[in-house]
Amino acid sequence: MKLLVYLSVLFLFIGGLHTASAAVKDDGLILYFSFDKESGGKIIDETGSGNDATIVADAKIVTDDVVHGKGALLCDSNTSSVTVDSFNELEDYQDNTFLFWVNFTKANSGGWDQIIAKKAPGSDRSPGIWTCSRIPLHIHWRFNPGNQGPHCAGPTGEDSVFEIGEWYHIAGSKKGSQISFYVNGKRTQQNNVPADHAQGNERLYIGRTGYNSAKFILDDLYVYDRALDEGEVASVMDGDLLPVQPQAKLTTTWGQVKTSRD
Repeated sequence: MKLLVYLSVLFLFIGGLHTASAAVKDDGLILYFSFDKESGGKIIDETGSGNDATIVADAKIVTDDVVHGKGALLCDSNTSSVTVDSFNELEDYQDNTFLFWVNFTKANSGGWDQIIAKKAPGSDRSPGIWTCSRIPLHIHWRFNPGNQGPHCAGPTGEDSVFEIGEWYHIAGSKKGSQISFYVNGKRTQQNNVPADHAQGNERLYIGRTGYNSAKFILDDLYVYDRALDEGEVASVMDGDLLPVQPQAKLTTTWGQVKTSRD
């Protein structure tokens, strides 16, 4: 009996390790970064597709202020920059959803400060995501042609203000000629965008592009090549796609085994 118990725990421990290292998968998910760690200036694409990010300058992983997991990405200077090289799904999508947790560490500079940009030949708005040039903090989320989308969005709609030092879950879901903007899992506004926006072979950028980086901490960036609905946005925000951590899995299982023996 004792041997059977030990073998059961060992099997479940190995299973837990496998779960923790498993790729994060979902219909249409083309990129996922937990920002839990970096290695040699690389941040792993945890979809398992190998589209890793490169830290170019002045960005780093921090562990003292995160939402999920062990780390988050800090961009705290004008030159903070992380890039992802182009790949087929990234340069082909029209409908799309970007989702991430953001914690602004400073107010907007008075210019257009970049958070994220997917560039395309002749365009930096596929989408381009900035803090609006108004002080203190709003989000400007745009597509070309036409430079369309949320202008100065905030937590409760256009022209409302994000607070410094507070975590917000942000999502922009583009379907056809409309984008739905979500804050903390709730849709706060809808805006017109081009149904066929600029696309092609170019990088995804976090932080500095031709614009200075905004000042923020970023956690759990997901990129989809389809539009997510409100329920799916809330599910991603809640961490439903995240792998089970082996420590928690083992502790629970060991407790169940001990109870069955008693």
